[in-house]
Amino acid sequence: MKPNFKMYFINAGLLLVVFAVISVLLQLRVFNPFHEHLIILVCINIILAVSLNLSAGFLGQLVLGHAAFMSVGAYAAAIFANAIGATGTPGLLAALVVGGLAAAVSGIIIGVPALRLRGDYIAIITLAFVFIVQSLMLNLNNILNVSEGSFLYPLASLLNATGGAQGMTVSRLTTFEAAFFVMVITVAVLVCLVRSRHGRAMIAIREDEIAAEASGISTVYYKILGFTISAFFAGVAGGLFAHQVFFIEPLDFDFVFSIELLVIVVLGGMGSFTGAIIAAIVLTLLPEFLREFQLWRMLVYAVLLIAMMIFRPKGLMGSYEFSVQNILKKFRGGRA
Repeated sequence: MKPNFKMYFINAGLLLVVFAVISVLLQLRVFNPFHEHLIILVCINIILAVSLNLSAGFLGQLVLGHAAFMSVGAYAAAIFANAIGATGTPGLLAALVVGGLAAAVSGIIIGVPALRLRGDYIAIITLAFVFIVQSLMLNLNNILNVSEGSFLYPLASLLNATGGAQGMTVSRLTTFEAAFFVMVITVAVLVCLVRSRHGRAMIAIREDEIAAEASGISTVYYKILGFTISAFFAGVAGGLFAHQVFFIEPLDFDFVFSIELLVIVVLGGMGSFTGAIIAAIVLTLLPEFLREFQLWRMLVYAVLLIAMMIFRPKGLMGSYEFSVQNILKKFRGGRA
């Protein structure tokens, strides 16, 4: 058996062990529903972090609008699920596909004009996209006011389903099992993408866009490709989030949340999926661990972030990835 396939089986085995342990703890009521909610949020934030890392870390484009793609996916998945009366895991998966595709389409719409630019201009355009989406969601139910007999009535009913500023009630379909395996599939797909020739082209654009274009790499194509895939998985995460929290409103996906996602990627390491995963876990659970210190919670949280940036400016993992294979090699070398 080739070493790569051997390591794939080892990684898959470790993931199954983690899944089995958490499942047993949930069934034995060692973890209560609140703990289950936190674990699902960790899975969602991991999906958001690794998908943002694709565009910001590996493609090298500063994106400040990731929450907007999550918002599009959340509302699209919720409207679809409510419209068909989705139940169970099959209904959830169908809603996630719809939410991901809606976010991908919005990614193409904003990516085609934005990614022809460079540097800070992309950040400004994606930031503007957050406010555009938020304003639309706040006023979407007031765009069309037509009578029941009008041919526009179905469209008006669809827009009114978002609830506008009042928010939208969503049935709970997200489970730990669904969130965990969607997270695993997301990470696996993005890792395979980065290791492919398409991923190498994206990394070449990040390192030197002019040299990459001179080498025959279509920079606009790969920017849009990476941006669209990143938006798709943000929409999937939005669908999971919507069907976990029961109720969504436009203010859940504001500019501050986009900054929080970018902080996770920067702290984990731009260009490291492992770092993004670790940072997503830590920064999701840390505020809950500090909840007992209510008066000092945000201060301690901010100080830890500042200290991290001072002592590890490239992030926790930099551009490196955690590898079981490397650990085994060092262990064998040490024994020898």
